[in-house]
Amino acid sequence: MSITSGRHSSRVESSSTLRHAADEPGSDQKGDSDSGPLDMIRLTLSWLFLFVAVGLLAAVVVVPRLAGATPYTIMTSSMRPHMPPGTLVVARTADPAQVHTGDVITYQLRSGQADVVTHRVVGVGQDGRGERLFTTKGDNNPTTDPAPVRAVQVRGKVWYSVPYIGYLNQVITGRQHVIAVYVVAGLLLAYAVFMVLSSARDRRRARRERRRETA
Repeated sequence: MSITSGRHSSRVESSSTLRHAADEPGSDQKGDSDSGPLDMIRLTLSWLFLFVAVGLLAAVVVVPRLAGATPYTIMTSSMRPHMPPGTLVVARTADPAQVHTGDVITYQLRSGQADVVTHRVVGVGQDGRGERLFTTKGDNNPTTDPAPVRAVQVRGKVWYSVPYIGYLNQVITGRQHVIAVYVVAGLLLAYAVFMVLSSARDRRRARRERRRETA
């Protein structure tokens, strides 16, 4: 009887163990299936953030610097709706002969002074000496600007604009641009390396888990 009892007990324990072992992979698999999409979403959002940050850095600092262009910030509502306050505009030097009606230009209010305005050209003419003159107007203004703009006042023709990023350009000026490039580029590079290593680690961990389940 004791032998029969022992065999019976052994069978029960073995069956229980098998059931427990059969349950565990299922629960692990369910956990993996639950966390898989979340990990993918997290990874996608992380890379999206990285690309957006790199794009903004390029638009504000890198591209203007490489192209010899100058970034400016729209501070008033005169160019709404396409260029609201806070818009970053990047202007490239342009031959006055290549500036035409419909172009958006950045020009000095008075020749040789730092204050500039970005408005649209609505008319092109000449003075008595043959100098090219531009009539300008803010898209949101009811009337044209009071004085024509001389060619010597034109700082550039707007190349591209990025809404609301101009405030960042106001914060980092002069040598701070160069420092910002190295600092932000270093941080983004470190973040990219971290994401690559983290993704590779997660894949190795998933492969080990699959091998352990099939062993």
